[in-house]
Amino acid sequence: MISCHLRSRLSTAILLTLTAASQLHGQSSGKTLTVEDIYAHGPIAGGAPEGLTWSPDGEHLTYMDGGELIDLDPGTGKPHILVSRAKLSSLNSNTASERDRDHRARYHMAGYLWAPDSAHLLFDTNGSLWLYDLKTGTGLNIGASGAASGDDPKFSPDGKLLSFINEHGEEHGLSVIHLREMGTPVSNAAVTNNPAVLNGKVDWVYEEELDAKSNYFWSPDSTRIAYLQMDESRVPEYPITDWIPLHPNVDRQRYPQPGDPNPDVRVGVVSPTGGKTVWIKLGNEGFKAGDDYIPRFGWADRKTIWVETLSRDHKHKNLYFADAASGQAKLVLQESDDKFFAEKYDISVAFGKIIFTSWQDGHTHLYLYSYDVNNPLGGPAKLERQLTKGDFEVDEVLEVDHQHKVVYYSSNEGSPLERQIWQVSFSGERKPITTAAGYHTGSFAPAGGAFTDRYSDRLTPDSVSLCRVGDHESKCNLFWSTRAVEPYHLRAPEQLEVKASDGSTLYATLLLPEGKTDPASVPLILNPYGGPGPMTVENHWGGDSFLFDTLLAQHGFAVLHTDGRGSGRRGRDFEQTAYHNFGPVQLEDQLAVADAALAKYPQLDPKRQGWWGWSWGGTFTLYALTHSDRFRAGVAVAPVTDWHNYDSIYTERYMSEPNDFASGYKDFSVVNSAAKLHGHLLLVQGTGDDNVHLQNVVQFIQQLTVNNIPYDLQIYPRKTHSIAGTEVRPHLFNSILAQFETYLKPPVTADAGK
Repeated sequence: MISCHLRSRLSTAILLTLTAASQLHGQSSGKTLTVEDIYAHGPIAGGAPEGLTWSPDGEHLTYMDGGELIDLDPGTGKPHILVSRAKLSSLNSNTASERDRDHRARYHMAGYLWAPDSAHLLFDTNGSLWLYDLKTGTGLNIGASGAASGDDPKFSPDGKLLSFINEHGEEHGLSVIHLREMGTPVSNAAVTNNPAVLNGKVDWVYEEELDAKSNYFWSPDSTRIAYLQMDESRVPEYPITDWIPLHPNVDRQRYPQPGDPNPDVRVGVVSPTGGKTVWIKLGNEGFKAGDDYIPRFGWADRKTIWVETLSRDHKHKNLYFADAASGQAKLVLQESDDKFFAEKYDISVAFGKIIFTSWQDGHTHLYLYSYDVNNPLGGPAKLERQLTKGDFEVDEVLEVDHQHKVVYYSSNEGSPLERQIWQVSFSGERKPITTAAGYHTGSFAPAGGAFTDRYSDRLTPDSVSLCRVGDHESKCNLFWSTRAVEPYHLRAPEQLEVKASDGSTLYATLLLPEGKTDPASVPLILNPYGGPGPMTVENHWGGDSFLFDTLLAQHGFAVLHTDGRGSGRRGRDFEQTAYHNFGPVQLEDQLAVADAALAKYPQLDPKRQGWWGWSWGGTFTLYALTHSDRFRAGVAVAPVTDWHNYDSIYTERYMSEPNDFASGYKDFSVVNSAAKLHGHLLLVQGTGDDNVHLQNVVQFIQQLTVNNIPYDLQIYPRKTHSIAGTEVRPHLFNSILAQFETYLKPPVTADAGK
């Protein structure tokens, strides 16, 4: 059901928008934003180079720009076209589906990769594989995977073979193209005709919740492939329906919900030409098939596999070494936690050393372990030293240079709101690589020394520099930046710090309308994410989200962002506040900061407060509107409404299994509190969402209906969790603006009530 007054509400909002826009031009010399400016034509700030990729020899740094492949000379920093738009267009013959476009963007799947000889490129155009010769400037179609965004092609280390996930016909799995043989024939390394069995392919839940980018890896000598087999036979299916065709299509997605059977996983080793698979024998004492997880695995050397396992309750993490020939495995490293581990699974193993990430001392830090390189299975790994230590978090390991015994990583050392790039030697000597206040991410050349620095701060969109690590400081040359947002004269939000009830510092930002100082003249919109993981209050460019905040401020609203307890990058205790607590403590923190803002800024109107959010933030919107009567309007985009509906890995990390925490599943479900809804609500959902299913909104609406509570609903056919695309985003954000213009903007009169 779509509210019958939505059309009139939008019309009213458009008139309000035009009136407000005419008034705003007199308030600021900057250009006034519109929803169409932000969302109808791509990012205002333009597109900083994405997918920066170093060639194996370190002589090329490439990226896509405007349909062309650009090569940046690492020595001079000068760009030139490596593959033209015309040539790339001739290779791109397949049309991607909505889901494939979403997955490539959401999970950062590469559209091309370098061959080991640095003289060839592989272009993956939605499942069509093209080998491009840089010397001749010609492309050869060497095969089609049929798997589109999930085909995961890789060159063998010697460059003679190309592996990929094959989904042609009844048989599917891991296949290999023999590049040096006439006709580039294909052999099946590990295929099956069982649709529920995945050989080397990453399924949805591993990709989304364990950040698994690949489930197979070549041995260093190119003679074998280690792959993860996932048997999803017992995993329930969820129907995702496309209602646009005359006869609707149904895609049945394997999706384990809390308490359901998980994929049954095991690691195997096989020849590129197929034959018998050697299965790694982890044993039953430390790994339970059908429940536990294998987040990461790989090769320690050409004879030895390493396998990381995670228990289903997220409290036990183990590292095994295994003999690739026999499958015999040995537990070499283990750790436990009383609640759960952070989402840090990456491990680097080589030459007798292990770089391991852990928050065992209360913060996420790097640890160096060693093992007998001549007999990896000979005994447990030995802790050499803790490489980083202090009141900060290691965000990401960017590169481990085992040859030079140095680790490059990013962290928020110095400020929890910023991110810098650091290096630490295996002996524990550390130094910063970047120092400019703001947010830095890096990509290092294979040989080390050179790297790219993507930098931004709150008012500065991403810029990208080519840098070289120096003895005292890095030397950088800027090669991409933009001045596109300068005409808008953007203003930074106010920075707030408020104490939580347990004494923790909560960081927040408040963007106020310019020039509005009369008491109670400004409505306040809370826009938190609120869930575990992401921070929203950081000194980096917020992109379209920040521009939409600015638009709301130009329309007279104040926008408040707060990272409450349970969010990431603040240490183990801060993040573990979310354990068995998916609502009360988070709402307490938001209200505490909102009250502090109301007390400090008298222009904020306590009678006109709104709330909106997406995903966990959408859930949080519904929780706030059903557990507080202070919010007059809200927008919930793609919300989880009952945690029974979400996936097993994410939910059980914080909520345990339903049988072990039944009261929490009941109390934190907004379906069960829907009858207490206050304020005017707009629900938004994409019908093709394979992350937070349509089921959630439908169940919530059912309770609103039986309790005779009005609501507005906006459905986006075929759209996934991102609701992406210039054809729909203007409509979505005009609807959000209209919701607040209509229900939050008008002053509250004495007889208006709530």
